[in-house]
Amino acid sequence: MKITIMGTGAYSLGIAKMLSKRLDNEIMLWTENADTKKEFLVSHQVPRIFPDIIYPNNVSITDSYEEALKDTSLIFLITSAKYIASVCENMRPFYHDTPICIASKGIEDQTLNPLSVVVHNILKTNNICVISGPTFAIDLVNEEPAALAIAGLNKKTINLVRNNLANDTLKLRVSTDLIGIQLCGSIKNIIAIAAGILKGLGYSESTQAFLINESLHDMKNIIHALGGKKKTILSFAGVGDLLLTCSSPKSRNYSFGYVIGSTKSHKKIEEYLKENTVEGYYTLNSIYLMLQKKGVNIPLINLIYDIVCNGKDPASLANFLISKE
Repeated sequence: MKITIMGTGAYSLGIAKMLSKRLDNEIMLWTENADTKKEFLVSHQVPRIFPDIIYPNNVSITDSYEEALKDTSLIFLITSAKYIASVCENMRPFYHDTPICIASKGIEDQTLNPLSVVVHNILKTNNICVISGPTFAIDLVNEEPAALAIAGLNKKTINLVRNNLANDTLKLRVSTDLIGIQLCGSIKNIIAIAAGILKGLGYSESTQAFLINESLHDMKNIIHALGGKKKTILSFAGVGDLLLTCSSPKSRNYSFGYVIGSTKSHKKIEEYLKENTVEGYYTLNSIYLMLQKKGVNIPLINLIYDIVCNGKDPASLANFLISKE
């Protein structure tokens, strides 16, 4: 069957590799980048991201919304969270209630809505699920054993995704908490920035573990306050993804935090943001505003916001941890 992936970033390519393992699947990548399309048509590669990976013949590419969505049976949305709304608007003339799986992580800036709500409001469908968990794109491409949580609005969509995405190297575990799974995937990117800040300041793994442990309690409270279930913190999307993202320079959020902690140069910080998509940077503002709107005080989030957005001394993060009751 035909499966469409909206986006050609690293994670899109990782998911494409997983889906292509079923040889009866026809995977179509959608890109707005003319160079990416041209390179893929010539070499079946996206060399700027994975120069050593050649995709099988059941993966193709297009820059046309109409071609991407025609006769497709399943759609994966894997663009930056800030572009989900505009991509859905462009999809709408060609969309016919096809099941959608959202693999992007974040909160929509303008509305402060989870991405599942954004997609539902624009495309008027309940055939929506989300996946989230401790997976770097490069590890999916290299077929390392990995796992994801999946949650959705109906069992039919969840089962369709599981039947096509789960395989001998990728496990999918079902959750009933659609909101909580999305919040976990969003908040952990913010905490990863803080972990990178500590690393950039020269602190040890012990201090980073201190942060992770404290943040688990805060994440649980945030999820509950914003409509999710506290126990979702124990899912692959919660503690699993938090541990991964807060401990590896493969994470752009962690690496961004490292730049903040290791330099006082605003120029270097701005250059990193310009050259990399840092979902946690955009999500930080949304989560901060959501908590303010709900009247929920999470001091750790407030402090990370002040460091990242208001230029507060990064060293205050370690001081905060040690003084926290």
